Amino acid sequence: MTEALNSQAEPIPVEAAASGASGIFSRVRVVLVETSHPGNVGSVARAMKTMGFGGQLGSLVLVSPREAGVLTHPDAVAMASGADDVLAGARIVDDVESALAGTAFTVAMTARQREFGPPRLLPRAAAARCQAMLAADGRGVIAFVFGNERYGLPNEAVLRCSAVTHIPANPAYASLNLAQAVQLIAYEMRLALLEAEPAQAEAPDGTRNIGYAGEPATAEQVESMFGHLQAGLVAIGFLDPDNPRKLMPRLRRMFARAGLEREEVNILRGIAKRMLLARDGDGAGPQARQTEGNKEG
Repeated sequence: MTEALNSQAEPIPVEAAASGASGIFSRVRVVLVETSHPGNVGSVARAMKTMGFGGQLGSLVLVSPREAGVLTHPDAVAMASGADDVLAGARIVDDVESALAGTAFTVAMTARQREFGPPRLLPRAAAARCQAMLAADGRGVIAFVFGNERYGLPNEAVLRCSAVTHIPANPAYASLNLAQAVQLIAYEMRLALLEAEPAQAEAPDGTRNIGYAGEPATAEQVESMFGHLQAGLVAIGFLDPDNPRKLMPRLRRMFARAGLEREEVNILRGIAKRMLLARDGDGAGPQARQTEGNKEG
């Protein structure tokens, strides 16, 4: 029966079925936040390598792991089961902001519902969005962010992400360990990349992808824009810093749905700059205001 099913399946092109250690597969990052057990880190490395990820330096990033020397811990090495190169290339950083540096689209793994969190997608839809971004930007990096085994992700980490996903397991027994979750997400991401047209995966053409027509903004550019925009909203009296309510989380959610491009971030920063200048009584004329968005870097 298995042979019959396999014989009917469409063959995957040789180029697409490659290990993925280089090229588009190398632009997928896995971030583990405050992981407790070294063995889980090793198992995650194995899950990544099984799906063709982890071949690039920094493909696995650990944020403040609970165990010192986790990457060389005997349990991590044993559970990696040959994925020692993924462990060797992993980075340890102090905060989520550093872990997401250089990324253009990020997905938080959390089952917890948040009223004003990023858009929620099923894993397959999240992987498709990531694939579209990678195809649109030949240098862009995407990241999947996983929380602590017991506590999950803090709100601050979730709000920094572009989207949220969770594995729709049996609600009566939704018990998955960290490595299992990474394995399932890595499989969906691999499937999305393999199912994309080879020309699209290897020679990205942004005009063919939904959500991005230009170069996607990086996580740093988006965060900087939000800080600038918040200052501008405070300056014109639209946002009360002592009683901010949910305005900024709502704006984050709205812009995350859109998928901001670099030029769009520049426009928003130009608007924020005009807000600040208006507060300070700047007398720039209409032409300066019209072109301000193009001046922001």
